[in-house]
Amino acid sequence: MTDDILFQGALAQSNALAKGTLTATDLMQATLARISQVNGQVNAVVSLRDADVLMDEAGAADAAPRSGWLHGIPIAIKDLANAKGLPTSMGSPLFAGQVASQDDVMVARLRAAGAIVIGKTNTPEFGLGSHTINPVHGPTHNPYAQGRSAGGSSGGAAAALACGMVSVADGSDMMGSLRNPAGWNNIYGMRPTWGLVPSEPEGDNFLHQLSTNGPMARNPSDLAALLDTMAGPDPRQPHGVSQAASLPQISGGMDDVRIGWLGSWGGALPMEHGILDISQTALKQMESLGAEVTEQSPLFDADAMWDSWITLRSWQVGTGLASIYTDPDKHEFLKETARWEIARGMAMSAVQVHAASVVRSNWFKSAAKAFETYDILALPSAQLWPFEITWDYPREIAGVQMDTYHRWMQVVVPASLLGLPVVNVPVGFGGPDNTPAGLQLIGKRGSDAALLRVAQAWHAATDWPNARRP
Repeated sequence: MTDDILFQGALAQSNALAKGTLTATDLMQATLARISQVNGQVNAVVSLRDADVLMDEAGAADAAPRSGWLHGIPIAIKDLANAKGLPTSMGSPLFAGQVASQDDVMVARLRAAGAIVIGKTNTPEFGLGSHTINPVHGPTHNPYAQGRSAGGSSGGAAAALACGMVSVADGSDMMGSLRNPAGWNNIYGMRPTWGLVPSEPEGDNFLHQLSTNGPMARNPSDLAALLDTMAGPDPRQPHGVSQAASLPQISGGMDDVRIGWLGSWGGALPMEHGILDISQTALKQMESLGAEVTEQSPLFDADAMWDSWITLRSWQVGTGLASIYTDPDKHEFLKETARWEIARGMAMSAVQVHAASVVRSNWFKSAAKAFETYDILALPSAQLWPFEITWDYPREIAGVQMDTYHRWMQVVVPASLLGLPVVNVPVGFGGPDNTPAGLQLIGKRGSDAALLRVAQAWHAATDWPNARRP
């Protein structure tokens, strides 16, 4: 019975709570029991709040009028975001134990919809690197193969979802952090159109347009519902995007949806054996569901795109963490890859940043032309299977040496560079220890609901998260 409650979707839980066939107290009790049972093996949920306090909050939710669709539903917040009263370590010893005095915008919206925040989900130090390891909370294991990576930086959220410790989760994505861990944990993750989900009104709010918050779930309906709760402009930020709610738009299937399959980008992206095969098997199944799939040659020069990306990314990371890097008392607590990234960004000239943005602009024009032909562009969510948890990052893929700590995630750059919406859909299992894989479905700006509609049709035909649980 406990598993039945926990592996229902969040919307199903919400409906049961509204009807009175499920209580928030029972749901919280089941959630805490599940965390006690499995979290020690995967280390996905950190900074868990006191059980008695959480049970009291669940009881109060049962006694109170419903405040939103998340009323009484437990949720854990990624440990890069602030949730009032909980630590925000960001995986760094510099911030371990630092308690947030207020909620971030996104967290406040989840609470306003009735969610009960139970703790945090694990993340790499400052979210850097798509592998959830840090010196504060330790590594998050892949629930399908302990001893292998859960991905990142939303690895804790993805593993918690896969294990039934939460029914929906927030994450954030600069370089695949809502897509890679979703693929490696057999769930759905969505990077929304940039600007649809606001970040925080702090520092520069005009120039840095690479990272975004977004939803994760075990089914696309929950993904859409959580996106609708997170979304909407913040009047303190200049680039907010408004869209009609996604959830009412996700039925309708994928008949005549035109998908351009980009594969390995003409061989520019090395892929571990089996990654392309499992992706193409999924695409053939999408064809059987009504989609039109066409192999597409590279749309832009991969090296130019990569150079643009690492310039703009290092510039953003460097300016964001410069005060820590230049403080001699804090510098030594930064991991080596963070120091490299920050130093690189701090050395950037305005002319270099401008040149990188021109390349990005040219890629945007090429992508816009492609979307005249296709509704969706498809790529694997990662270039390799989940690797050993003891690695800091993969040094090579298919015999090709990786020249930076993040080159192994180059496959996510085409969408990240342009702020395009992407949904990761789970596509099955293979590779070492028969671990999961995912496929990126990339749309033009503003096509979030259309992507979710395709994901919903895929889920109805496959339901990978429930077909094979950890």
